Amino acid sequence: MNRLERFVYFVSRWLNWVGAAALIIMLILVCGNILGRVFSQPIKGVFEVVGFLGGALSACAMGFTQLRRGHISVEIVIVRVRPRIRAIIESITSIISVVLFALIAWQHAEFATATWKAGEVSETLKIPFFHLMYGVAFGCAVFCLVLLVDFLKAFSKAVKK
Repeated sequence: MNRLERFVYFVSRWLNWVGAAALIIMLILVCGNILGRVFSQPIKGVFEVVGFLGGALSACAMGFTQLRRGHISVEIVIVRVRPRIRAIIESITSIISVVLFALIAWQHAEFATATWKAGEVSETLKIPFFHLMYGVAFGCAVFCLVLLVDFLKAFSKAVKK
């Protein structure tokens, strides 16, 4: 378990840095586009690229945010129950989330493959975008691993006497 946790932490942290780079690029592009519009020279395709980078940013940040417990959760009911019951509820929600995001990752990879085989490109810049879709699928898969670690922790608490 300890090796898995370290591996998941390393990959999630690395992806978080990739997401941070995407955010910085988005910031530079948007600011450059605003300045370009002031001088009647907007940057072509900014809306398209920012949309791609936004998807990549979201997928890259999910795992590390979960590690840091940064996602919003409603605990109004669960804080009032015994720790063992809480661990059981957390393990159930974690395993359901693992299944859900595994399906999302799988379907995203399937769609990326179909997009690649069809030769689809973006509308304005005419660049292929299947590689970004594979990146989103990878980010969802890493998020699954983080949720799996959460499940294993909660399950071990639930079965302890």
